[in-house]
Amino acid sequence: MSTPNGLHDSYVRVRGAREHNLQGVDVDIPRDVLAVFTGVSGSGKSSLAFGTIYAEAQRRYFESVAPYARRLIHQVGAPKVGDITGLPPAVSLQQRRSAPTSRSSVGTVTNLSNSLRMLFSRAGDYPEGAERLDSDAFSPNTAAGACPECHGLGRVHRTTEESLVPDPSLSIREGAIAAWPGAWQGKNLRDVLDTLGHDVDRPWRELPAEDREWILFTDEQPVVTVHPVRDAGRIQRPYQGTYMSARRYVMKTFSDSKSQTLRARAERFLTSAPCPVCGGSRLRPEALAVTFAGRTIAELAALPLTELARSLKADSEPARVLTEDLKARIAPVLELGLGYLGLDRATPTLSAGELQRLRLASQLRSGLFGVVYVLDEPSAGLHPADTEALLTVLDRLKSAGNSVFVVEHHLDVVRGADWIVDVGPHAGEHGGRVLHSGPVAELARVEESATARFLFDRSPAPVREVRAPRGQLKVGPVTRHNLRGVTAEFPLGVFTAVTGVSGSGKSTLIGEVTEDLAGVGRLVSVDQKPIGRTPRSNLATYTGLFDVVRKVFAATEEAKKRGYGVGRFSFNVAGGRCETCQGEGFVSVELLFLPSTYTPCPDCGGARYNPETLEVAYRGRNIGQVLDLTVEAAAEFFGDTPAVARSLSTLLDVGLGYLRLGQPATELSGGEAQRIKLASELQRVRRGHTLYLLDEPTTGLHPADVEVLLRQLHGLVDAGHTVVVVEHDMAVVAGADWVIDLGPGGGDAGGRIVAAGPPAEVARAEGSTTAPYLARALPQAP
Repeated sequence: MSTPNGLHDSYVRVRGAREHNLQGVDVDIPRDVLAVFTGVSGSGKSSLAFGTIYAEAQRRYFESVAPYARRLIHQVGAPKVGDITGLPPAVSLQQRRSAPTSRSSVGTVTNLSNSLRMLFSRAGDYPEGAERLDSDAFSPNTAAGACPECHGLGRVHRTTEESLVPDPSLSIREGAIAAWPGAWQGKNLRDVLDTLGHDVDRPWRELPAEDREWILFTDEQPVVTVHPVRDAGRIQRPYQGTYMSARRYVMKTFSDSKSQTLRARAERFLTSAPCPVCGGSRLRPEALAVTFAGRTIAELAALPLTELARSLKADSEPARVLTEDLKARIAPVLELGLGYLGLDRATPTLSAGELQRLRLASQLRSGLFGVVYVLDEPSAGLHPADTEALLTVLDRLKSAGNSVFVVEHHLDVVRGADWIVDVGPHAGEHGGRVLHSGPVAELARVEESATARFLFDRSPAPVREVRAPRGQLKVGPVTRHNLRGVTAEFPLGVFTAVTGVSGSGKSTLIGEVTEDLAGVGRLVSVDQKPIGRTPRSNLATYTGLFDVVRKVFAATEEAKKRGYGVGRFSFNVAGGRCETCQGEGFVSVELLFLPSTYTPCPDCGGARYNPETLEVAYRGRNIGQVLDLTVEAAAEFFGDTPAVARSLSTLLDVGLGYLRLGQPATELSGGEAQRIKLASELQRVRRGHTLYLLDEPTTGLHPADVEVLLRQLHGLVDAGHTVVVVEHDMAVVAGADWVIDLGPGGGDAGGRIVAAGPPAEVARAEGSTTAPYLARALPQAP
């Protein structure tokens, strides 16, 4: 069947893969099959599928591109692998999201907007005497089409006196202008106003109306000499101060600041309203004057895709050709269960799973043949009812003559595969080996496999006593997105799961839970966003663990003798860090038409610090070596240092013992980032009631990791707190105390509470899409 050189071989053969934690892996995977890569989080499955197989396919493709063109393309470096034979071209569909922008939408991601614009341009009904418009005139993202008032955004942001000054009984000195910055910058603006002759000690409501108007809304920026009030023992010299109105400060911060925190704060003082010129449609009047089937392009783009497909009726040959093409492009999106989305739905409001499925729908239309599709958990964010449709789509890709390699944890997807590559047995340095590569049924014989236990063990979970609530938290009535006057009651002191098909309104509902509601107490929202966007942010810095470690090093005899303080052991500031690599540990080498490569810093060898700092040791290890320890090894090393041990034990409790302390944030998955955030919360001494809100916490987690996470979450409830999760994993829902099920469908077919109660009760609810799947997952009474 196979030949030594890989010609006419029907297998992709990987030899000596050493990417990340892979331990010289050799594996053979047949082509033209649906192959799933499984294993616990951090075992190395993504390193094999994406970091090795896809990366090498991409590298080989770019070898055929002209050197000049190659410089314009972002290339991943060559993977650490001995050899790969039988490798076709590859297409990657990962769950990464590009920088969120309100101009990116469902229509732009799928290219459906282009087809709809062409339909209006060529076959729209124009007003009598109107000039025919180019398709660009129907796009809010072009100068030809964007409404001149809101620049194609559809909304205008404004400030009002009420939003900027919430409490008019306060004086300016007492902080009446809440929108102003804190600290020195706010004091400076107050001192400038004082110098300009305004009364900063009189209650805001007593100031003359024209003064209030000028202070809040002027575009003038007068410069005056400020003579600060002298504090005892402190010399403060006069300086030139520039005044900036509260509106100007808020608008400038909101539009220009790179800090997400500052932008979020500025947004609190803005009122957002539909653009008065275009009414929120984002387009010029000329484009809105053109209709098709009696509707404008903005009205059609706002329809759910299921309804849009039904609305496309042709009355001419050009219209017939264009509508048939548009309906054919919409079909795969509907097949993947995304018919509730409208073309104008902004990309930042979509989940990572929804985004990936939209990209997958585009690939179904591409008609490519003989390629390897490498997918990253396509079932993420999918209700069990939608997973069946996903399997049909993956099967169609395979039937078209392609190989489909899927990194996956969802057991139904794993059972539907032709081939399984199980990586493990554990995470990090305890993983990185292929335990099994073969038909799914044969994995049952592999004792080391964590996947096998969940895949083949059908014994029901024991029945758990449902906790009694201590009170109720009322949310609503909520009217937002597809929710119309919905009121929900969340029981306090129990574990609640919010369920429903994709697009039923789950995330919108829990987004209304705020600290202002009676009964919440302290609110902790744990999402899957990255803990940092640069390699400088890592596990140790995010959790605050590194602050304690630096104090430990600063307290050593050698550090005291040399006069080294805590700052000496930071790699983010000058002093102790290696200046060649600025404390990053590596340098980028530009190779012109080859991808840039990173190499350990020639001076510090990747240690991040200068030689003098590395001479200070604590128990035989320098600060660079401590950063290289895994959480597991560090817990042993710092066992008798309580402040460090507490942080490390919570990281171990959520199953992250395999991560290195200095592991860059850019190398962490969404699930790992979420568990780090949870561990950061768990290590705090909690006083009083806390409500923990988690949006799909099991996404990206192997069932073995889900067990570990659930132990922690149920532990929080047992300690007197409340946990609310949005969840699709029926095993998690079955173990909850209370379930709120939204639906019955997505988009306009959802948005209401179908059932609420204990899991056993919801499993019997009529009209619930979730009920039959929940019934199958419920523990059986002996």
